[in-house]
Amino acid sequence: MSLLHFLRGVWTLVLAPPLTFIVSALSLLDLMWFRKSEIKAQVFPRYWGRTLCRLAGVRVQVTGMEQLDPNQTYIFAGNHCSQYDIFAFQGYFPHDFRWIAKKELFRIPLFGQAMHRVGYIPIDRSHGRQALKSLDEAAKRIASGSSVLIFPEGTRSGDGMLHEFKTGAVMLAIKAGVPIVPLGFNGSYEVLAKGTFLPRSGEITIRVGPPLATGHYKSADKQALAGELHAAVEKLLEERYLPR
Repeated sequence: MSLLHFLRGVWTLVLAPPLTFIVSALSLLDLMWFRKSEIKAQVFPRYWGRTLCRLAGVRVQVTGMEQLDPNQTYIFAGNHCSQYDIFAFQGYFPHDFRWIAKKELFRIPLFGQAMHRVGYIPIDRSHGRQALKSLDEAAKRIASGSSVLIFPEGTRSGDGMLHEFKTGAVMLAIKAGVPIVPLGFNGSYEVLAKGTFLPRSGEITIRVGPPLATGHYKSADKQALAGELHAAVEKLLEERYLPR
């Protein structure tokens, strides 16, 4: 890594926490006292994502949007190998959406309040009755008109390769009954691989695939849907990210 890239990475790392605090505070102020619109308040997390990309010298391109209906509710699902998947999608993806996040994040002072106010959806990632209840509640929110992004691998890939999809994510799609859109995140692993702290400059391309209908699937078909989705995501990835 060159000195310029090193300094740029350090600068991004240092500025990320205060930037997150400021964006959370502005979101809350806007929602509580000014425009009071959940949709309009999305400008603040969008600014957050774009700023974190620009600070690190990351360029983002989104392709395939012509396949989507801007008025349709979707579940977006893609590979996950970098925190910059989140920043790039938040900053540059043009379709209105909300995040699904583990419930513990909603307990963080200010940040958690902002997440709740802008419409992000908490989910219990433990096992048992509470986890099933939170899955049902999330599905109802999606069915009522909240598009979301999920990462079916469950965690970031440590080697950049696409790994097996967990069925919990596709169960959400089956319960919500909305189309699921495969995504391919290309280039994010090189920007910030799992286990590293300083981002590198580069380009991230988010490829959008044709939506997959879920209305004909039942809970017992979750493995079949996970396989269909996995194959669709594979087609959107460059060869270096494909399982060998």
